[in-house]
Amino acid sequence: MNQFYLCIALLLLLVAAGCNRGGGTDATSGLALVRVSLAGQEFELEVANAPATRQRGLMQRPAMPAHRGMIFVFPQEEVLSFYMKDTLIPLDIVFINSAQRVVAIKQMKPLDQTTVHSSAPARWAIELNQGTAQRIGLGVGDSVEVPPEARAAR
Repeated sequence: MNQFYLCIALLLLLVAAGCNRGGGTDATSGLALVRVSLAGQEFELEVANAPATRQRGLMQRPAMPAHRGMIFVFPQEEVLSFYMKDTLIPLDIVFINSAQRVVAIKQMKPLDQTTVHSSAPARWAIELNQGTAQRIGLGVGDSVEVPPEARAAR
């Protein structure tokens, strides 16, 4: 009988560990969180996978922790365009194609409404604090495994 309870406890621990992989929900935005490894560094990203959340992005936030960011999920691969209306944080934007490869990395200035385009078709865009991509050694051509929770747009 003790082995039965031990097996049940082990099973519950495995299930709990598997559920934690997604990262939960951001308390401020209410968006799902996923963990993504970029150039060997782990980041926790808010998932913007619907038109309204993609449009809002990181607007009106005064700061963002170093290990955080946002992943924008689009329905199909295309040249993506972003600008920084009402965004207060200087950002790196990392464009990723359907093959899960970095196709461009650009910098964006706070409150700048100049449009920044991906250099090639992309399916995802990840925003990080400016300078992060260079600091961690992330470059064009690098592979990024997009978690299943961030692969489909709504």
